[in-house]
Amino acid sequence: MSISPLLRKVFLVDLMKGLSVTFHNQSEKERITEQYPLERPVVYERYRGQPRLNVNPETGESLCIVCNLCALACPEQLIVVKGERNPATKRKEVVSWTYDLSRCMFCGLCAEACSTDALELTQDYEMALYSREGMVLDQAALERGPEPVRYAK
Repeated sequence: MSISPLLRKVFLVDLMKGLSVTFHNQSEKERITEQYPLERPVVYERYRGQPRLNVNPETGESLCIVCNLCALACPEQLIVVKGERNPATKRKEVVSWTYDLSRCMFCGLCAEACSTDALELTQDYEMALYSREGMVLDQAALERGPEPVRYAK
C-alpha cells in the first residue's frame, strides 16, 4: 500500500510551515530566555515569597506581640507562636516562633492578619534546599530574613 503523491505534498507543506514558524521565532529580538544566575528576573511588586519577622530598628526587639492572629489565619496551620508574659513590663514576649516553609502556599493571609506588621512575605524567590530540615524556620532565621545569593561570572 503506497501513499498517494497528494498526501505526500500535504504532509511536506505542513512540515515546512511548522519549520518556518520555528526558525522565524529563533531570532535574537524574539528571544525571551533569561540567563538566570547572571541576569535576575523581574520580580513583581505583589509577589509573595519567603517570610520575614520584622524587628524594631531602634531597640532590636521583635514587633510580634504574640496575639497569634497569624497562626489562626493560616489555612495550613504551619505557624506556631509561643509567648510568656513578662512580669516587669506586663507585656507578652515571644518565646519561640516556628514557620514550616515546606507546607506554605504563600497565600499571604498571615501577613494580612498581623496587626503590628511584624510578619511580611518578602520578594525572595530562591528557597530551594536539598532537605526539609532547613525549611522549618525559627525566630532567629525569620528575623534575619532571606539571604540572597549573588552570582558572578
